This record gives sequence, structure tokens and C-alpha cells, in this order.
Amino acid sequence: MKKALFLLLFISILFLSCTKKHDKETEKTTGKINTISVIIDDQLWNGEVGDSIRNKFAAPVLGLPKEEPLFNINQYPVKLLEGFVTKTRNSVVIKKEAKNSFEVIENEYASPQNVFHISGKTTSSILALIEKNAPEIINKMRQTEIEENQRIIDTAKIETQKIQKKFNINLRIPKGYNYVFQRRKFIWLKKEITSGNTSILIYQLPFRTIKPNTNIIKKIIRNRDSIGRLYIRGTIPRTHMITEDSYSPYLFHINLNGKEAYETKGTWELKNDYMSGPFINYTIIDRTNKRILVLEGFCYDPSKEKRDLMFELESIIKSVEFLKKK
Repeated sequence: MKKALFLLLFISILFLSCTKKHDKETEKTTGKINTISVIIDDQLWNGEVGDSIRNKFAAPVLGLPKEEPLFNINQYPVKLLEGFVTKTRNSVVIKKEAKNSFEVIENEYASPQNVFHISGKTTSSILALIEKNAPEIINKMRQTEIEENQRIIDTAKIETQKIQKKFNINLRIPKGYNYVFQRRKFIWLKKEITSGNTSILIYQLPFRTIKPNTNIIKKIIRNRDSIGRLYIRGTIPRTHMITEDSYSPYLFHINLNGKEAYETKGTWELKNDYMSGPFINYTIIDRTNKRILVLEGFCYDPSKEKRDLMFELESIIKSVEFLKKK
């Protein structure tokens, strides 16, 4: 009898545990892209700790013409913890406690979710933990936001059979984009927005175009300027897209879905015209197909902030899947 009662109790606990876990997985987070919650008491927020958080998580985004923050930050006191963490995709919880610790909990209250817990005995120890762990926190939050953007794109996307056939890749591109210009190894897609437009370029270059131990950034700029001269022209005669030379582009050597690649962020302009804006360029070393594949996004929107527009373009490009040869 006792064994039966014990077994029943064990099964009940296991069922409740599984139910709670299932609830967390099915409860969906909400909120605007690139917005995070910081749960911290006002005394810390208005001092050195708050300054450190703002310097790290609201630092200017690289490659934009004007300064825009990496994340928008909403701050709440610790006593309001549960009310504002449960639905937020990315939260940083900072407390003064008897021990120094840093912990990351995924899907603590809902999914997808990252809750970063930082606690320290003193202000200095909290500052040290923020300094040490900020790169990991930022990378993880950005990846979560990219995946959320891609999830939104998946709900309404265009057919990409032309891209698959021409380049043997797949991209998840949201509705609103149209094919505006095509050549044998080039595709330009554009989406009109309220006060401008966003564009995606896909093109292929010979494998020898990018060689190791050379000036990579110079090669990338030369390649994109030649493509601009050929295909991206303004409405006024003798205008075409070039890389603006007033600002040095940012270059990062990365891995993009299993391929070696160079990520370049900078500003473009129309030669002999007034139009300009930011671009993000991925030059991919595709050894399997012995080619250089370039995926680029750029936007023109003179009256609005451009961070979220460029972040959507980054999310689209980072959805690239390299298909097997037929």
C-alpha cells in the first residue's frame, strides 16, 4: 500500500514538473526587436553600474551614419522582477548579494528567452562581472534577436526558387521584396518603405578575386564599387553606387553557416548625387563551388533611424543555406 502511494506521489510530481516545463516552452516571449530589460535597483542604476550597462549595451552600432544604440534598454527595480522578466526575450538581472556570481538561464519563464543573473558583494565586483561577461551577453542576445527576426520572416516570405537555381543557396526573404534586376550571376531585390527602400544584392565572383595575405578590405570595396558601376544606378545620368570614402568600413573575419566569410559594414553613396546610407556586405569564400559569393544589404531612408532596417537585412543574409550540388 505504501509503495503504491509512493509511486502515485512520484508520478504526480513528475507530471507537474513536466507540465511546468511544457508551459515554459509554450509560453512565448514578446517585445520589440533589439529591446532588453535591465532589472536593477535605482541606486545602482543611477551610479557607476548603470553607466557601465549603458556603455556596454547601448553602445553605438558600427557602420551607421549616425549614432544609434545597440539595444534599447528598459530599466525596472528588482521588486518588479517577475512582472517584467517573464515576457521579455532578453533580461539582465543585477543585485547586490552576499556572493559574486554570473548565471545564464535560458527559457526561465517563457521561450525563447535569456535571463542573465549578475550578483556581487560590492559595486566593484558587479562592475568586474559586467566587464568580463558583457561580450558573451551581447552575442547571445543578438543571436536570439536574429532568430526572432527570422521567425517573423518565416510567417510571410517570398518564393526564392530563382535564387536557388542561380546560386544554389536558399534565403528566407520577407514579403515586400521584389526582383528588380537580374543577370547571369547577379540578382537585386528591393523593398519600398514609407520614406525610402531596402535592398538585397546577391552576386558571384571568380574564386581568385579574394586571395589570402592581400588587402582584403581594399578588394571587397573594389568589387562592390565595380558592381555598383555596372548595376546600381541613380535616376540622374552618370550616377552609380560607390563606397563612401569619408568613413573607413569595419571588417570582421567570421564563419557564416559553415563557410569562411568577411563581414564588412560601412556607408554607400551615389556618385554625383546626394543619396547615401549604410550597407552590410558578406563576402563568402565558397571553396566547395570554387567561387566567391557575395550577399549584401543596404538601405536608403533619410528620415528614419536605420538600426532595425539593417538588422533585418543581417537576419535575412544570415539565414543563408548552402544547398548540395545536384
